[in-house]
Order: sequence, then C-alpha cells, then structure tokens
Amino acid sequence: MDWGKKNRISQIIKPETGRTVMLAVDHGYFLGPTSKLEVPEEAITPLLPYADALMLTRGVLRNCVSPETSVPIVLRVSGGSSIIGADLSNEGITTSMEDAVRLNVSAVALSIFVGSDYEQQTLMNLAILVDMAEEYGIPVLAVTAVGKELGKRDERFLSLSCRIAAEQGASFVKTYYCDDFEKVVGSCPVPVVIAGGPKLETELDSFKLAHSAIQKGARGVDFGRNIWQNPNPIGMIKAIRAIVHENASPEDAQRIYDKNK
Repeated sequence: MDWGKKNRISQIIKPETGRTVMLAVDHGYFLGPTSKLEVPEEAITPLLPYADALMLTRGVLRNCVSPETSVPIVLRVSGGSSIIGADLSNEGITTSMEDAVRLNVSAVALSIFVGSDYEQQTLMNLAILVDMAEEYGIPVLAVTAVGKELGKRDERFLSLSCRIAAEQGASFVKTYYCDDFEKVVGSCPVPVVIAGGPKLETELDSFKLAHSAIQKGARGVDFGRNIWQNPNPIGMIKAIRAIVHENASPEDAQRIYDKNK
C-alpha cells in the first residue's frame, strides 16, 4: 500500500486508537428526503465536530457541507435504484474517480449485494471501482448491503459478503452486527466497521450494539439514523465516541448522553 492510500485511511481510522466514528448521511441516494435529513445541512453541521469521517453523496457534499471543513469525506459512488423501484440491488457506479479527486475525498464507498439477482453486477462494480481508485491511491469502502431483506443479517451471510469484498480489493468493509460477530471480523482480512441500520428503540440499544461490536473486533461504527434521528443527536454522537475511542461501557455512554441533553 502506497503512502497516499495509507495516509487517507489514517484520516478515517484514527491512528491513536485504531478506530473510527463515521457519520452516515448518504441515505437520500435511494430513500430521498429521509426523516430528520430533509434539510441535510441542518442535520450535518452541528455533528461535524464529533465525526471522524462523513459518508455522503457528491450532491450533498457540494451543496450542504462547507468546503472549509477538515472532516475526511467517504464519498458514496454507487446508486441507480430507489426505495420504490423493483430491486435496490440494481446499482451501478455513479461518480467518476476524477470527480472524487476534485472533491478531495479520503475514500469512496460502494454497495455490494451478495446473494441478490444483481450479485455479479455489484461485485463487478466493486472490482472496477478498486481498479479506478488504485490509480489515485484512494481507499474503497465496500458496504455489504441487504436491500429490503434485513433478515439476511446472520454470521454466515455477513462473513461471506465481507470476505468477498476484501478478496475483490476493498480497503475496509461496512457491515451489520450479528451473533458471533467475531467470526465475521476474524475471517475478513481488512478492517470492519458496523452500520447502525434502522433507528433502534432506545439509546441504550444503540450503545450496546456499538459496544458489543467494538469488543468483538470492529474498528468503528458508521452510524446515521441512530444519531441524527435522535432528539439529542450531539449527546448521541458524543456517547458513541466514548464507546469507540475510550472503551466506555453502554451505561457510561448513557450517562454521557443524559449529561449532554
């Protein structure tokens, strides 16, 4: 791995702890104006000081994020389907690497849909993107998506998806937490971060999810709805940071959350 690629990864996964708190705000690329993200700038700006990286599309980046920010950007570069379409897995590469370079991103992200009707297409998208990104020393984040089939999130399926992503050349992988999560991490030779998924019922549920994942080897989180859909998003991201970077317990995180209301 060359210097530029290592440097970009170190901007996202902090060398001090070897972990990251990514803030995902790319949901509009298939969901449109999601609740609490209808005006992206209003959701993003207050949270930027607490995010290690920001995951979003080029449209939201250009129009809703100040170019003066120093927060590393993980650019969503896949899409082409919507929540009302026939199949969310029917995606292609939507952004050129030249545009990613113009936007000074630290990584690019693309979803793969293992086991779907478009499995081959999305895996080939990943292979092509890795080749494109290597030309510029830009890391690729592979997102192990499940579309509308959330029941697929078990250890066997996620281990398969993460390992295939790494084999195709992804620099790191975003996946879901599951029982026996340590097996997913153990069989994936690149860093794994976890998605928050749909908003959980309580804050403590989110804290337990993040804590368990970190204890079982995740290198961080890429949370979205469980932060910015919360009525106290700043307290939420501060609490998640304490779990990820300071090994806080879920109960300690809850106290941080309550203190920052």
